[in-house]
Amino acid sequence: MHSFYQEINQPDAQIDLAKAALYIAQEEYPDLDTAAYLNALDVMATEVEERLPVERYPLRVIQSLNRYLYDDLGYTGNTSDYYDPRNSFLNEVIDRRTGIPITISLIYLEIARRIDFPMVGINMPGHFLIRPEFENTGIFVDAFNRGEILFDSDCEERLAQIYGRPVQLQPDFTEPVSHRQLLARMLTNLKFIYLNRKDLPKALAVVERILLLFPDAPMELRDRGLLYYQMGYKSKASQDLEIYLAMLPNAEDASVIRQLLEQLRREA
Repeated sequence: MHSFYQEINQPDAQIDLAKAALYIAQEEYPDLDTAAYLNALDVMATEVEERLPVERYPLRVIQSLNRYLYDDLGYTGNTSDYYDPRNSFLNEVIDRRTGIPITISLIYLEIARRIDFPMVGINMPGHFLIRPEFENTGIFVDAFNRGEILFDSDCEERLAQIYGRPVQLQPDFTEPVSHRQLLARMLTNLKFIYLNRKDLPKALAVVERILLLFPDAPMELRDRGLLYYQMGYKSKASQDLEIYLAMLPNAEDASVIRQLLEQLRREA
């Protein structure tokens, strides 16, 4: 946790995403050699550099990246076991060459950064994408699906598939994410996996890391409070849930949280 905190405790643009992601993985793999995986990304970038065309038009660079990652190395989206927690740990994704949209996107972003081809993450609802960081490129890359190139109409099709109805692409659907937002989305995936597995200690550890990124996130404070309650830390639970209600007194679940707080006070 200390290494993760040190990495994120600086201006957003200076956060090294690969390092921060590996520090997240280090909670699960205490003996993880972060330098070895950073070096693996450096080697990948060097090999892509050697394959780049002389004229670096965005589409040609993306095609070179795609051929290397998906054809040469065999990276693929994990469709058979999407909710395997290993899909959220960067070391495992590099070792196994499979992951979920956000972790494969992270590898893509890190290689692109190393070859001076700036790209950004796009927090599209239901499916994480990336795009070149140039004005009006009008294209997106789906790293989970072999680097497929998408246009606005394709994104609307994806949204319609996810939600089962036509969805118009809103400007905020394709806004670039900050480094903190990207890491928080990675952690949120892990949080839901652990909650579904009823692994409360690991879910709590993930929420703690999200709160390092966004200390005033009301939903995370609420969820930490509920986890504390389930784990028997009643005074800590009360503290978080009271802060949550102070921040969002008219939240949809406010009455339920108030009842829980009343119960905690009676038990105290």
